[in-house]
Amino acid sequence: MRDLLATLNDYDPGMLPALAETWGIASKSLVDDAIIPQLHRAMLDPQSSEAAWDKLDDSARTALQLLVSSGQQRMKIGQFERFYGKIRKLGRAQIEKEQPHLQGQSIAETLYYRGFIGEGYDKVDDNLIGFFYVPPDLADALPLHKTSYEHIEVEDSSSLDLPSLPTIDDVQYTSSADTSIVDDLTTLLAFTQANEVEMEDDGLSHQAVRALMPHVLHDSSVRLDFLLGLGISAALITSQDGKAYPRRNEVRAFLAATRAEQIRLLALAWLESQTYRDLWHIPGLFPDDSGWSYDPAGARDAVMSLFTELLPEQGWASVNDLIDVIKDIEPDFQRPDGDYDSWYIRNAAGEFLNGFESWDAVEGSLIEFYVVGPMHWLGLVDIGEDVLRLTAYGRAFLEIQDWPLPPDQPHPIEVRNDGALLASRRVNRFERFQLARFAQWEQAGDPYVYRLDAESIQRATVQGINVQHIQAFLVRQLEGKPIPIPIVKLLRNWQDGAKTTVSIESHIILRTSNEEVLDKIFAMPAFRRHLGARLGPMSCVIREDQWQDLSDKLGDDGIEVDAASLGRGNN
Repeated sequence: MRDLLATLNDYDPGMLPALAETWGIASKSLVDDAIIPQLHRAMLDPQSSEAAWDKLDDSARTALQLLVSSGQQRMKIGQFERFYGKIRKLGRAQIEKEQPHLQGQSIAETLYYRGFIGEGYDKVDDNLIGFFYVPPDLADALPLHKTSYEHIEVEDSSSLDLPSLPTIDDVQYTSSADTSIVDDLTTLLAFTQANEVEMEDDGLSHQAVRALMPHVLHDSSVRLDFLLGLGISAALITSQDGKAYPRRNEVRAFLAATRAEQIRLLALAWLESQTYRDLWHIPGLFPDDSGWSYDPAGARDAVMSLFTELLPEQGWASVNDLIDVIKDIEPDFQRPDGDYDSWYIRNAAGEFLNGFESWDAVEGSLIEFYVVGPMHWLGLVDIGEDVLRLTAYGRAFLEIQDWPLPPDQPHPIEVRNDGALLASRRVNRFERFQLARFAQWEQAGDPYVYRLDAESIQRATVQGINVQHIQAFLVRQLEGKPIPIPIVKLLRNWQDGAKTTVSIESHIILRTSNEEVLDKIFAMPAFRRHLGARLGPMSCVIREDQWQDLSDKLGDDGIEVDAASLGRGNN
């Protein structure tokens, strides 16, 4: 903390005459450099400091008392100005005209222009934070005992022993947490393995969302974007040239883990993620990257620390009450510098949400999103109408208890005679990931339904999965039972790949009423150049782009043409 002399040297020289007037120094005949030593002596003199103190009104004394009584005798600029008003930075001529030391527009301005507080900056968690402070030697000289507030004790919010929120018994419309995030992430990983998945901004492309939506357990595009961000944050997915790809070794290790281990890994990946920016995914908020700094991991860590202190270990608590308490005790959790003016965030109406008055719309919405979004999706909290309740995973995530790690109970994939393959949510996620690579995706749920057919085998071949691989997979799932005969035949037929290749095409057919008419048409060069292969005595193929010209020429030659099925008829 800077002492009084250093603080005086930091002041704008234009302030010195106002300070001299406040502290009873005749400064008209003095140059600026000569004023500072005299100010320093006067401000540390008990009689002078008491006289200056007595000129303050009760509101200013209270503000100064609270600042001096705080743990480090300082407060962040934004926080102090919210409580006690802003400070105009005036030049010498403006100070002479406005007289802010005599009639400041705010309590903060009065204290500043009378020399009771200084402004400084300090590095906190890699952020340069501005503070207002009382120089420690000046604080020692002030007659703090003369205020009725001398017994007030204020601590940093980081050291407060906060009470838990009260539990609520009457709750409605509850939604229990589950671990389906693991199942849907498995689906996403299989999708990126088998397809070229485009990305847009911080999420999946619209095309990818449409393709994936029928195959996930919760049809929410916001949740799908969270899945992608979670996969990238957990080092399971990588992005290259605007496309998402699975990281094979990491994916295999993750999918082979137990469900409890997977939830823990994903929850910690979200907590520490700088890639997934929660603020960008809140419905109704539209942040704009315009040079302001946003630390999503720092914001999460600060709020989760508060959750640990505030939430009851058991039972329901009010989400709105939780948000209100955080607003009171730690409103700057995601803005360490207390800056509420330089972040560019719009609402759905296109209005910019600036100033602390937008705290509920931004910070309040973010806390609520943490609860009803990522924390609920990760199985950490049950939710209801304005309520939440920690699960066992949630208590472990907040380090209230050890992480529960129950073992998984193995469950095989069911193989049916018609080629249907059923995978319940209890099936090991790596096994279902493998299945999804070579089988058709038919239905998401419990169970997932896949199907083995010729098309899926061909798709598997492109991925380097042959019939022998598929057969070995099925044998492992059947645990000694024989593979159904229809599937055996299908695999045998594709043992060496396709036997031959055929093509299925659509053509336009010309059909005549008798053989002589078709012979006449083929005999005339003007008609023949529009024709393809002859299919029989009274029919042939017409080139697709030639049928209208041929129809016109036949009509001109007196041959009636019925082309109604093609949208045109001539007589």
